[in-house]
Amino acid sequence: MSVSPLTTSASSSRYIAIEGPIGVGKTALAKRLAESLSADLVLEEVEENPFLERFYRDGRSAALPAQMFFLFARARQIEDLRQSDLFSSVRISDYLFTRDRLFAELNLDLEELKLYDQIADNLAVDPPVPDLVIYLQASVDALLQRLARRNSNYDRFVDRAYLERLTDAYARFFHEYDDGPLLIVNASAIDPVNNPADYDQLFQQIERTTGGRHFFNPAAAALA
Repeated sequence: MSVSPLTTSASSSRYIAIEGPIGVGKTALAKRLAESLSADLVLEEVEENPFLERFYRDGRSAALPAQMFFLFARARQIEDLRQSDLFSSVRISDYLFTRDRLFAELNLDLEELKLYDQIADNLAVDPPVPDLVIYLQASVDALLQRLARRNSNYDRFVDRAYLERLTDAYARFFHEYDDGPLLIVNASAIDPVNNPADYDQLFQQIERTTGGRHFFNPAAAALA
């Protein structure tokens, strides 16, 4: 696999996407990074999805409507970005559009996936490629602890088995990702939103990241 040689850093990027499994801290980091860079935020419409709680509570029965809500919402956001000139300012997103199919493959049966693909193809979304993708990794135990601390309508229904499948799917997705620069962060033991030292360390790494694939283990970096 090859990665685009595009050179970037937090200060020069126009579009940064933050990714990772539920509970890893994508949205919180996106908001913090947007403050640092005086950037516009593009946030996934999670709380607006009326099917999400039922999906996590009951599983398969609500998988298709939950997935389609996200597909249409994300397609609309991409279109709005294009109409407002994506590159007129720095933008930080808490999701990567092209990983939408990761969830479709994980949650839908074969017939539902065929329908999803047909609709996605008809939407003909042409999402912009981020100047930098930050992929936050964390252990399943760490994710469960963070979900337990959050106060949302659906987090309490997310179980270990689903998180194990999800983290595996993310690992496979980013193993193959070669659309542009990628920073993979071991986020199991850091809190870059509430711990200033953790955030400064991560921000410095983001600033140093140029084209290619990079791995950042904060614990190892602290010992170096």
